[in-house]
Amino acid sequence: MKTDLAIAQKAKLKPIKEIAKNLGLKEKELFLYGNYMAKVSLDALSRLKNKKNGKYIDVTAITPTPLGEGKTVNTIGLAMSLNRIGKKTTVCIRQPSLGPVFGIKGGAAGGGYSQVVPMEDFNLHLTGDVHAVSIAHNLCAAFLDNSVLKGNPCNIDPSTIKWRRAVDVSDRFLRNIKIGLGGEQDGIPRDTGFDITVASEVMAILALTDGLRDMRKRIGRIVLATTRDGKPVTADCIKVAGAMTVLLKDAIKPNLLQTLENTPCFVHAGPFANIAHGNSSILADKIALKLSDYVVTESGFGADCGAEKFMDIKCRISGLKPDAVLMVCTVRALKMHSGRFSVVAGKPLDPGLLKEDLEPLEEGCSNLEKHIKNIKLFGVPVVVAINKFTTDTKKEIELIRKKALLAGADDAVLSEVWAKGSKGGVAIAKAVARAAEKKSKFKFLYPLDCSIREKIETIATKIYGAKNVSYDELAENAIDLYTRLGYNKLPVCMAKTHLSLSHDPALKGRPEGFTLPVKDVRASVGAGFLYPLCGDMRTMPGLPTHPAGEKVDIDNKGNTIGLF
Repeated sequence: MKTDLAIAQKAKLKPIKEIAKNLGLKEKELFLYGNYMAKVSLDALSRLKNKKNGKYIDVTAITPTPLGEGKTVNTIGLAMSLNRIGKKTTVCIRQPSLGPVFGIKGGAAGGGYSQVVPMEDFNLHLTGDVHAVSIAHNLCAAFLDNSVLKGNPCNIDPSTIKWRRAVDVSDRFLRNIKIGLGGEQDGIPRDTGFDITVASEVMAILALTDGLRDMRKRIGRIVLATTRDGKPVTADCIKVAGAMTVLLKDAIKPNLLQTLENTPCFVHAGPFANIAHGNSSILADKIALKLSDYVVTESGFGADCGAEKFMDIKCRISGLKPDAVLMVCTVRALKMHSGRFSVVAGKPLDPGLLKEDLEPLEEGCSNLEKHIKNIKLFGVPVVVAINKFTTDTKKEIELIRKKALLAGADDAVLSEVWAKGSKGGVAIAKAVARAAEKKSKFKFLYPLDCSIREKIETIATKIYGAKNVSYDELAENAIDLYTRLGYNKLPVCMAKTHLSLSHDPALKGRPEGFTLPVKDVRASVGAGFLYPLCGDMRTMPGLPTHPAGEKVDIDNKGNTIGLF
């Protein structure tokens, strides 16, 4: 099998003008970035506003493992396969962060014969949106510290400043730093740090906004600190929100690319799936839904993280309702959820993961069963995609199918899109199309007018399987403060490990009866949500011993090599 990069570099791409024309976009609505990428004007959404929306499909997965489940591969593969069976389909996904690309995770363009191309551009700078977010974020940080230095007209309490700097590189050395050293002309010393750009509230706003004016209002509402008498200090207070918006006026336009089989793909925004909501932009989805019979999008991490936030945050803000969900799993990942196996980077896989063994597989299926039940809580049909590996056996696949159907899945089918492209996804495409034709019974998990604690406890008990929730004093104080400030009507975006249904990454399968600890609750008022911290959450990753970037280079012909 060729590498992902080799497959991508051999792809026969169509000019992006042709992709756009076939989709229904006008040439004047395109801002070209070479022959194969373009930004799309938001004027297209205004022109298409009276058109009926297509079917809306979200792709999620079981709780992630180090083995990978192939969620993005199946997101792209499903879109291509729907096109193969005659459904005009567009795929909408997030832009990857350069931190993981050069670190340990790798890119987010899919893999095998189910990829977005041009793969190198997709995984690297693309059209510069992430950098625009970084600059806007850091301009705000500079204005904030300058305001304190230059007479502090907003009466900011420096000890309450929560706004850190941002850079799109995994750099653990920047997590905690001291700034303002060197003397009076170099600022006021204080402790702060850097977050990776995709953890910035600005990135979350880009993903959740519905237009330029709305984005300006959201940026203005970002809470940066409090005054000495406890009032919120916003980006509007320090007069930086306008300049930040100007820096993002092109980034707000979704990017149009294509798959290996020339299916149109919108790539826009890249918010974290733990601190933020982990979904691509509302604007990309809305444009795609006006142009397509089906739109396939993807939520970050497992169904307890990205999919719950897709339903309760993204759909609530957008007003869109999903017609079906595709849930991705693999035989070996489910075996890992039995708790019997471990994976060590750089070492061969445990032989038990690669041979037929129904007992641990049956135990691990408890994780799949819980995620299916979670999606059913929202009233949405769910189809399970069993992402096939060569070591999987018929008995193992049939066991997963049986367990999925008993748990309430509308269907469970084999997916071979990685090896065969759309030909390997016809079964999942037909199953998803059947599910999407059912009458929608979509509902939110909680109403916005319930208390902050009620929202947290609803997600903890119903989605995670917790028995109850405990609150540290810091969290209690934050909840009381946000209730006084009127933020209690916002949805909650739970920040917890993605490696378990619980807060503890060591708890595999389907943990039950545990107490979910809430250490703190923070506010992303501009984005429009509160985020409770369930444990220690890292917003700046570190590099592994051998980062993926070690293999990336340029050959004698100027081609990128070593990129996956």
